[in-house]
Amino acid sequence: MGFSADNLKGFVLALLSSGFIGASFIIKKKGLRRAAAASGVRAGVGGYSYLFEPLWWAGMITMIVGEVANFVAYAFAPAVLVTPLGALSIIVSAVLAHFILKERLHKLGILGCVMCIAGSVVIVIHAPQEHLITSVQEIWSLATQTAFLLYVASVIVLVFVLVFHFAPRYGNTNVLVFTGICSLMGSLSVMSVKAIGTSLKLTFEGNNQLVYPETWFFMLVVVTCVVTQMNYLNKALDTFNTAIVSPIYYVMFTTLTILASVIMFKDWDGQSGGSIVSEICGFIVVLSGTILLHVTKDSDRSSSFRGNYAPLSPSLSARLYSGNGELLKHGDEDASTSEEICLKRQELY
Repeated sequence: MGFSADNLKGFVLALLSSGFIGASFIIKKKGLRRAAAASGVRAGVGGYSYLFEPLWWAGMITMIVGEVANFVAYAFAPAVLVTPLGALSIIVSAVLAHFILKERLHKLGILGCVMCIAGSVVIVIHAPQEHLITSVQEIWSLATQTAFLLYVASVIVLVFVLVFHFAPRYGNTNVLVFTGICSLMGSLSVMSVKAIGTSLKLTFEGNNQLVYPETWFFMLVVVTCVVTQMNYLNKALDTFNTAIVSPIYYVMFTTLTILASVIMFKDWDGQSGGSIVSEICGFIVVLSGTILLHVTKDSDRSSSFRGNYAPLSPSLSARLYSGNGELLKHGDEDASTSEEICLKRQELY
């Protein structure tokens, strides 16, 4: 399929979006650390002091700018093209975490970044053309088809199970719980964002779509999903290492979003088998790159700890340490020598 002008606009906007969003992870993480140091209550255990931290709001503004660019990108290009380009946000996040948060990026992690870029290039080359949509009512008919309604019902059930059963028990020990909630809700928000973006695009072209109740329903879905995502993403970022949260969130979110888009918008209809296989292969390469980033980061932390300290018992380490290797209560910048040693030990862990 040819790379249309609309696809090119969506591509550029998706790249800009990923840069802003990747940086926002780091800014928000620093804001969460400052808030925890000031209040002694972390977001991961129910604290909301970060709402009074300017740095966290700076991160939120950066993320909003990125999301706006992403929002507009979905109005021009299919989700199969736009969503995988979020891999760039992982690269930006991992590199900035290495230099700013001192979360070391392994050499193999660099290979993971290269794989993400290579896979994204393959996806861009074989991206499908956007199907022409003339009204929000047409999108509504796509959203109410049986296959997509079954997907929506499955997502809602899984989110309720994760929120009410797994989050209270395993949320602070298993990164998949918080990120799973974000990803499931995210797949629905992207479909609604695409619907709103297309509606606004048609409205600006002179075909007013704001008079239809379907447009406002999609807006309500977006608000609900985004608020839920923000809450649980904050919990995930504050509880686990940024270089772990970002790739896992990306892998789950992208997979579910592409699945939802293929079901709802039928992105692959009309494409040749070769193009579809190429997109899937490119996507697998991107996923492999993000997993490599995760594995090398995790193994590097583990080997560093084993090489310097005897392991603590699971029960003791669970009481003393959080998932991102920081104290449950942070000290001041000018901590005493003993506190610095303890913090260094935790960073290695």
